[in-house]
Amino acid sequence: MALQFGAILAVTLLLFAGVIYVATQQSRRLLFTQSLFQRTMVVGHAYAAGQEEAADAGHRAAYRRYLQQLYRTLPAEVGRVYDATGRLVFREGQGPARAVPAAWLAEVRRAGRAVLEPETNYHETVGLLYRDARLGALVVVASSVDEDGRQQLAQLRQLLAAGLLAALAVTGLGGWGFAGQALRPLRRMVREVDGITATDLGQRLTPATGHADEIGRLAQRFNRLLDRLESAFAGQRTFVRDASHELRTPLTALIGELEVALLQAERPPAEYRRVLQRTLDSARRLTELTNGLLQIARASDDPSQVPMAPVALDELLLLAHEQVLRRYPTCRVDLAFGEADAFVVRGNEALLLAAVLNVLDNACKFSAGGGTVTATLAPGPHRLALLVADEGPGLHA
Repeated sequence: MALQFGAILAVTLLLFAGVIYVATQQSRRLLFTQSLFQRTMVVGHAYAAGQEEAADAGHRAAYRRYLQQLYRTLPAEVGRVYDATGRLVFREGQGPARAVPAAWLAEVRRAGRAVLEPETNYHETVGLLYRDARLGALVVVASSVDEDGRQQLAQLRQLLAAGLLAALAVTGLGGWGFAGQALRPLRRMVREVDGITATDLGQRLTPATGHADEIGRLAQRFNRLLDRLESAFAGQRTFVRDASHELRTPLTALIGELEVALLQAERPPAEYRRVLQRTLDSARRLTELTNGLLQIARASDDPSQVPMAPVALDELLLLAHEQVLRRYPTCRVDLAFGEADAFVVRGNEALLLAAVLNVLDNACKFSAGGGTVTATLAPGPHRLALLVADEGPGLHA
């Protein structure tokens, strides 16, 4: 991540440095060109003044020395003057002068000024139309090398390169440090996640200190996921424990009946029928328990997939009453119905029957000596309540 940000910053700085360099180069060239145009004005004026018929020889020599000194102030500077016919009438300077195309001189006469393009190696040539009443339209050409501009641009390149390298170094080190600091909570989270197992779902990620950022929110979301997983595992363990408890009773009864039947070699047919009937009842009880547990498991997996329909609780309670009496013939179960127009609720009939059977079954199972169990349907505001009371010792929490 630090390398990616460093690369983006490097490209940005390169573009920025390139824009600065090109803008400075264009500005320097424009300033140098303007200075050459100003020198052509001075040269044209001095040349015209020196060519006046009224000027004596000494005066003309003074103008000549002035022009010679003028063209020693810039490196490789050359000045030329062309008369109205295009003939070169004056040339002064220390550097070599490129040939000036006739078409370009015509362009200067038409436009009043022009820059000879293209020029290389910081060499510039400009032309200016200078009008004199006696000499006519003169074309003054000045050319020179922008040595100051060359040096300043070289220094600018060095400065930009040094600044770019320094910025990249500082950004790289800073990005590496900040990235390590930013990723430290993630490394800690990875270590904590590696320590969480299926047998230790109670462990949670330590929330990040400081302001709530993306990493802190990620830890919170992961802790919520662990809460849901822990609840699911706890429900699974509870389901297995309850299933084992519910299946143990009919299995114990079934095994006991079969063992008792095997103890006696010869038994009357009626006794065998009784044993077989009890075995069949226990097997049916196992089937009912298995179906009920399967329905509970399906409801726990995805409650939205459980079919819902109107269920008459009074009829369902009567059905549960019949099944409980078949299991516990000595148990007395009294039913009581409160005043209501209809005992209808919306739910799943199989699951509701399994729940009612489980409550009545426990009540009869733990009632002493076939005691009395009372089941009451009590209507209330926007609900129906099933109240079951027995005469057993109760269960300790």
